[in-house]
Amino acid sequence: RTQAEMAHTCRGTINLSTAHIDTEDSCNIVLSNGGRTYHLKANSEVERQRWVTALELAKAKAIRMRNNQSDDSGDEEPASQSDKSELHGPLKTLSSKLEDLSTCNELIAKHGAALQRSLSELENLRLPADSGEKIKAVNERATLFRITSNAMINACRDFLDLAESHSRKWQRLLQHEREQRIRLEETIEQLAKQHNSLERACRGAPGLASGTASISSTAKGSVPSAKGEASDEDEETEYFDAMEDAPAFITVTADPKHHRRSGSNLSGASEGHPEDWNLEDSVFESSNQSSYNESTGKDLLPRKRRRSRIPDKPNYSLNLWSIMKNCIGKELSKIPMPVNFNEPLSMLQRLTEDLEYHELLDKAVKCESSTEQMCFVAAFSVSSYSTTVHRTAKPFNPLLGETFELDRLEELGFRSLCEQVSHHPPAAAHHVYSRRGWTLWQDITISSKFRGKYLSIMPLGAIHLEFHSSGNHYVWRKVTSTVHNIIVGKLWIDQSGEIEIVNHKSKDKCQLKFTPYSYFSRDVPRKVTGVVSDADGKAHYVMSGTWDEKMECSKIIHSSHGSTSTEGKQKTVYQTLSPKVLWRKYPLPENAENMYFFSELALTLNEPEERVAPTDSRLRPDQRLMESGRWDEANVEKQRLEEKQRAVRRRREAEAVEALEEGKDYEGYIPLWFERKVDAVTGELICVYKGGYWEAKDKQDWSVCPDIF
Repeated sequence: RTQAEMAHTCRGTINLSTAHIDTEDSCNIVLSNGGRTYHLKANSEVERQRWVTALELAKAKAIRMRNNQSDDSGDEEPASQSDKSELHGPLKTLSSKLEDLSTCNELIAKHGAALQRSLSELENLRLPADSGEKIKAVNERATLFRITSNAMINACRDFLDLAESHSRKWQRLLQHEREQRIRLEETIEQLAKQHNSLERACRGAPGLASGTASISSTAKGSVPSAKGEASDEDEETEYFDAMEDAPAFITVTADPKHHRRSGSNLSGASEGHPEDWNLEDSVFESSNQSSYNESTGKDLLPRKRRRSRIPDKPNYSLNLWSIMKNCIGKELSKIPMPVNFNEPLSMLQRLTEDLEYHELLDKAVKCESSTEQMCFVAAFSVSSYSTTVHRTAKPFNPLLGETFELDRLEELGFRSLCEQVSHHPPAAAHHVYSRRGWTLWQDITISSKFRGKYLSIMPLGAIHLEFHSSGNHYVWRKVTSTVHNIIVGKLWIDQSGEIEIVNHKSKDKCQLKFTPYSYFSRDVPRKVTGVVSDADGKAHYVMSGTWDEKMECSKIIHSSHGSTSTEGKQKTVYQTLSPKVLWRKYPLPENAENMYFFSELALTLNEPEERVAPTDSRLRPDQRLMESGRWDEANVEKQRLEEKQRAVRRRREAEAVEALEEGKDYEGYIPLWFERKVDAVTGELICVYKGGYWEAKDKQDWSVCPDIF
């Protein structure tokens, strides 16, 4: 870009002429300019080198353009110099092309004159009469060609003169549009700040104490208005690779009466009739239930009565900036954080919360069609984010070797086990077995970065789900979670990115897109859309909804290609039957805003239980003290546990050095209940459950468990 373009470009643009290009490792590129930094990631080292080469060439070109701009001088006032230099580039290009055309014209004239001389010489020769007529005709055509080329050159010269004469008008129109855009941005920013101020004043008004809860709940459930206060760009912003846009499509609901004679069934091609849209109604009963405790299976024992509340969260004031200002750019797991930023649950318990809507998988077991089953798996993958909409607090980082079990085999038909298998980087292994016909396992590493204004949480690793009877094996990965307004404004969380769910047996796929929040978007906040397609790429179902409320499924009866969008992409139009609700979020318990916005399942996760392993998260003392409201004691206990873990790590490092000096192999930390294997589907090294935990629980033999608390 030229200097003039850089002066009026969109926010987030980097001037390549002054940018610094660096490489972090074999795949990562760092592009920085002052305080603004981009982190780019290529798929391979070869691709990274191609990008670096292209960026270096672009940088060299930008430097040349900047030097050319600095050499230009004019008689106009400085205020219009940028506009003049902005127009200088296109005019200079036109002039260059005109010179090329003039050169071509001279060559045409030269060769045309030589051709006419040759033809004149041929006319003077004694040739048959009709030969002379043909030569004369060729000579006339050569003359016409030369006249035409001269006319073309004159037209190009007239066009250049016209462009120069209209440059003033272009400058005025361009400046007017820029001023309009700036005024619009300033107005929106001012409205957002006023909204935030009014909200704070409303919460702090003494006469509105009785209405505070409802106002707070409404504000938290809607799109955060305080975002504008923290969305101002500065020179300390970092940018990361954006997700590639999912294929655009439009959904049109069809009239069922027009499709009764079609002959395909629910599991077939994209032509179907309403009678085949037969997802049993019992599948959707759980979406209309009012609480977590009502979705019980008839074939299981009655549920044990569990707690429905915890002590209210204390109202402690804390200067966040005084703690966070020295943490910018560091790995979050390496920052000593007080419990004031935590919630009284560990990361292992948060991972177990993915099972809150396990009944979706119980229903998926009954599906005969793999694409229909994919719809329930997709709804389950989205439902795991529903608990995060208000949960901006940080869970406790598990200690190495810490475990968490959730044994609901007799009540809900499944039992779950999590173990912290690595501390740096933090990684947890999770295994769930359900006697209703499915098994889920995952090995998740959490990568998190604090960027000053926001916190990015990037779960790395695949989630596996296998159905026992059909053998269908689904694999997907989580999207990025972002906590905004870390320093100023009200905290709010957003999910963005794409989830691709693949059935590795049938090759069915579901592509889900989590649309990030934007001030200027007309879409519903927290929107999720997707399409379920078979192995041949034929679309069968459209998924739509929001990750904090519900997901719907619509059967496709016809698809066609629509018009091309402004971005040049052709939209697909899906004609569907009426949507059916697959999943709907349970309402939060009463007084949830004072209980960390825990769901009914989350309230039970840290409830003391007997016969659990001594490494279970329920027995972690700092977490228990925080839940009881004794935060000062919890901070002291948290520091003690972390120092104890550091001492164990130093001892393990010393043992590794000693083994190296003696020429022996040192295996390092070995997980208790999981073992590392290469996954046959993804080819990744993951931790899978090796067995033994539930047998040890039955015998109450915990001799292999370390003393971590």
